[in-house]
Amino acid sequence: MTNAIKIFLPAVISFIIGILLTPLATHYFYKYKMWRRVSRNNNIPEKEVKGFAKIHDEKAEVSTPRTGGMIIWISVILTIAVVSLIDYFFAKNLNGEMNFISRNQTLLPFFSLIVASLIGLGDDFLQIFGKGKWLTDPIVLRYIKISIIIILGFIISLWFYLKLGKSNLYIPWYGFINLGLFFIPFFILIMLSLWSTSVIDGIDGLSGGVLASIFMAYTLISFFNNQIDIAAFCAVITGGILAFLWFNIPPARFYMGETGMIGLTVTLSVIAFLTNTVLLLPVIAFPLFITSLSDIIQIGSRKFRNGKKVFLFAPLHHHFEALGWPKYKVTMRYWIVGIITAILGVIISIIS
Repeated sequence: MTNAIKIFLPAVISFIIGILLTPLATHYFYKYKMWRRVSRNNNIPEKEVKGFAKIHDEKAEVSTPRTGGMIIWISVILTIAVVSLIDYFFAKNLNGEMNFISRNQTLLPFFSLIVASLIGLGDDFLQIFGKGKWLTDPIVLRYIKISIIIILGFIISLWFYLKLGKSNLYIPWYGFINLGLFFIPFFILIMLSLWSTSVIDGIDGLSGGVLASIFMAYTLISFFNNQIDIAAFCAVITGGILAFLWFNIPPARFYMGETGMIGLTVTLSVIAFLTNTVLLLPVIAFPLFITSLSDIIQIGSRKFRNGKKVFLFAPLHHHFEALGWPKYKVTMRYWIVGIITAILGVIISIIS
């Protein structure tokens, strides 16, 4: 019972803080016009602009703030502060501490969330306030972000390897294998793979609903692993995501932006390694991976099949839109698939 309270009460607090924080944040988002200055239509091949325009709301993109992910990580920070106050004033009335930030479980993912979110916020600001071609060119920005993610991944993987003494990879139904120094590039590869899934932030409510189910799955996985602090941390992130999602469903008051997507995907990679579920990520986070994979398939097909496409548009959710699915249908079916695969991932993690 004590563990359940430690996990789920902070999640509720995070949700409430996010809901209360949003009106003030929204005021400043719109006051300072924190949205894209250049539409993605400008980066689409000329022959596809007309088709993409049919499924893409260009007006909303250049008039809707893209820094909504701040709601999530600020909610996490404020929740930690509130929980610390609860511990300070009511510790005698509690059977155990409510604080879930611990050196051996959650300090690293918390550090990763804040640093990666700030990196993402910097990227958002470049697209909002930046001037000059190099600041708005998607190719240049992509290479800059890849370089930053590699550096961040290297630093975090070194912490795993040197401080936590972790170089093993768990294979379900087999056991651990020691990667040695190869753990570091493998970690970086996983982090880059998860970051590449940020393209899912393309339809109102899509990324928030999918990520909420993923982090709730990791709340349960950590709980069953007896990693209670990680479970509480994941639950708090879930509460923040749900608060964001409340205002992100159509019509979106704001988008998650890179400050949300980079922060959450980097944190997810850290949690996956801490819970020994890296190889289950394609199941638990199936909507993320299938979205990124569709982009890779489309790019590869164009390059090696003389410009031929596999999908009408990529990522995959835009393909479904091009088929005539309304945005809300795409979003809700992604949510359903995400919940089912997240549950499946939890089951596999328990029985393996």
